[in-house]
Amino acid sequence: MDFLLLCVAFVFGLAVKSLGLPPLVGYLLAGFGLHFLGVTPGEGLETLADLGITLMLFTIGLKLKISDLLRREVWAGTLSELGLWCVLCVGVLLTLASVALPYFAGLSFNTAALLAFAFGFSSTVCIVKLLEESGEMRTRHGRLAIGVLVMQDVVAVLFLVFATGKMPSYWAIALLALPFIRPLLNRLLDSAGHGELLPLTGFFLALGGYELFALVGVKGDLGALIAGMLLSHSSKATELSKALLGFKDLFLIGFFLSIGFTALPTLGMVGIALGLTLLLPLKFLLFYGLLLAMRLRGRTAWLGALALANYSEFGLIVADLAVDLDWLPAQWLVILALTVTFSFIVTSLLYPRAHALYSHNKTRLTRFERSQRLPEDVLTQPKDAQILVVGLGRVGTGAYRALHQLMGKNVWGMDADPSRIQRMTDEGMKAFVGDGEDADLWEHLDLSSVKLILLALPSIDDSRNVTNQLKRANFNGQLAAIARYEDERLLLMDAGIDKVFNFYTEAGTGFAEESLAMIGQR
Repeated sequence: MDFLLLCVAFVFGLAVKSLGLPPLVGYLLAGFGLHFLGVTPGEGLETLADLGITLMLFTIGLKLKISDLLRREVWAGTLSELGLWCVLCVGVLLTLASVALPYFAGLSFNTAALLAFAFGFSSTVCIVKLLEESGEMRTRHGRLAIGVLVMQDVVAVLFLVFATGKMPSYWAIALLALPFIRPLLNRLLDSAGHGELLPLTGFFLALGGYELFALVGVKGDLGALIAGMLLSHSSKATELSKALLGFKDLFLIGFFLSIGFTALPTLGMVGIALGLTLLLPLKFLLFYGLLLAMRLRGRTAWLGALALANYSEFGLIVADLAVDLDWLPAQWLVILALTVTFSFIVTSLLYPRAHALYSHNKTRLTRFERSQRLPEDVLTQPKDAQILVVGLGRVGTGAYRALHQLMGKNVWGMDADPSRIQRMTDEGMKAFVGDGEDADLWEHLDLSSVKLILLALPSIDDSRNVTNQLKRANFNGQLAAIARYEDERLLLMDAGIDKVFNFYTEAGTGFAEESLAMIGQR
């Protein structure tokens, strides 16, 4: 990425962030602005964009379990939504063609079906980016959204195979043996240590998976995802994901910029794209209704459907292929690029406000919930809990273990990651699955005996949101939280948290006190 592209992306990203919007909106606008000014990107931009997507899929795989894909709400929800969407969308497109609207005139049934299919996918890049920024990748709705995206990728692979007529080679059967080399991959990852060799190992495995699948005629992106999934049970999976985070985010800037360089739009194309963006509520309602029908809670259905209600970069791939095969007029590639961009902006604006919107409209949104819940949606009551640790990452787990030694069964832990809770309960500890930003959870939990809640959450926004939820639930105990920087500590204090520990300062203080104790000075 040359300096001009980097500079413009930085300026637009910073300007958009100052308005309270996600920086990716700025990157999208920067791409269109540069294209309008006649800037021609080098081949390196496309390379960086591809590398960003490959790393992103690899890191998704590191957090994905096969069991998540086998859930009925994932595979049945994906296929049902895609089928219903195509039927409804084809009807809308053919109706617009019947009134001879520009760019729709002469649209055949086959072309309308192809466009509906292209618009049926949700954006992996946009959704994962927003889920990561909000710390919701491993929540119930986060895992649901990721599972749907992976199932959509499987459908995409099948489509590309049939559309191009290129069947995978016979050697593709050998890919079924990959699970047997999982122990070898785990040892390789363990031997990489904790330094610069760790992210390099991640690059090697992500790109290696991509090239291996591409070599036998299977979509390379799927290979990167599978490579990550093979390592998902490794003790270093989380550390590897964090080591690759900065690289992935930087390279994905290339992807967002590249969308703007697809083609220059006309005013009419912009109007058509805005009109197609108005179909997003239909996509949301399909996901929301289907997820409720599958006995998910209203909140989970709401957050999952809101995240998935956008258009995908895969639509550009479908359109590009269709243009090459003379199935689709070339101008539709530009319209799809604009529509995808607008959908990213809509999702980026709405999703950060999803929890607040749910709280304000909870009565309406839960009206159609099924009375019978799925087993994983049944809330656990922390019996005899006097202290509750919310967020069981490294800091939260450390705090829980220290408190557990002092107070035993009166200390409970809560985290949104079921696998993390399972590990702790297997060790005999008191812990349960729960999303701290879930208003329903705090309203249904009996907190009468809880005197102290520790918020060991990675984001100060999460801690502030949980604090607001606890206030609404009339929690009268004490609240403590952690922060990494002094400005974050002050924001949390202003939010009403009784005690905020500066992560780095407290670590240094504790280190000094323990060291002095060694020489009898404490």
